This record gives sequence, structure tokens and C-alpha cells, in this order.
Amino acid sequence: MRITPVEPDQAPDTVKRIYDSLAKNTGTVSPFMKMLGHKPDVLRAYNQLSGAVMAEGALSPRLKELAYLRASIRNGCHY
Repeated sequence: MRITPVEPDQAPDTVKRIYDSLAKNTGTVSPFMKMLGHKPDVLRAYNQLSGAVMAEGALSPRLKELAYLRASIRNGCHY
């Protein structure tokens, strides 16, 4: 079974608003977020969590991205 991403032109209004916000902040909507588009509540919650984690704080943005990358590699994630 193959799950296809929810593209902006196919997304319900609630998902489109989140996509618009993502595109405004990051310049794009990642394939991962498009997959979460199937579950708008999960997409919204993940977007809020990600925003809180990446907000200015004790760690630099570069170090946070390296932590994401390291966790992905350790978990065998190709994304």
C-alpha cells in the first residue's frame, strides 16, 4: 500500500492554512508535512512542537539541525 502526500491543491482549508504558514516561514512545505496533511490535528500539533523546539534558546539552530540529523541516522531514517 502506498500513501500519497496531500498536495496543497488537494488539501482541505485547515491544512492549506498550515501549509501557507509553513511556506511563509520556511519557503516550502516538506514531503513529511504533506504526509501529515492526512491528519490535520497531527499536522497542527507537530508544527507547534517543531516551532517550540526550533525557537531561539540555549542551542543554536545549527546544533539543533545536527541533533535532528544524528537522531535520523541512528534510527536508520533516510529522510
